[in-house]
Amino acid sequence: MAELIRNMIELIKNPKEVAKGGEPEFEKYWTPMRIDLDVLYEAVDLNEELEKPIKSAKDEKGRIDKMLAFVADKVYGGQFTKEHLRKGLHSPTAIQTLQEQILFVARGMQSEATKKYLEKNR
Repeated sequence: MAELIRNMIELIKNPKEVAKGGEPEFEKYWTPMRIDLDVLYEAVDLNEELEKPIKSAKDEKGRIDKMLAFVADKVYGGQFTKEHLRKGLHSPTAIQTLQEQILFVARGMQSEATKKYLEKNR
């Protein structure tokens, strides 16, 4: 049987404490063992939409909301909510992290964090 590749995302478990200067604690989530091809089609459509020029802040926020919902609901199958994802990502790298998750579904590209974690734990 072919190897089923998975991807991982790390979310901050204690964002309120971190905002007050506390040490971040992370929780790892793994994609399901199998993701339907329908989700691939949605990832391709979403990726195409993300490549179009942004016209306004409202447009950009709408795109971010779509990425959050897609990653939480489709890529990770509801293991966490869109709100948990918003609070658990670090703002300077959030967009890149979300795009990497979408590319994993669209092209099978694992994130660098996942690759490093798997190499370390083999």
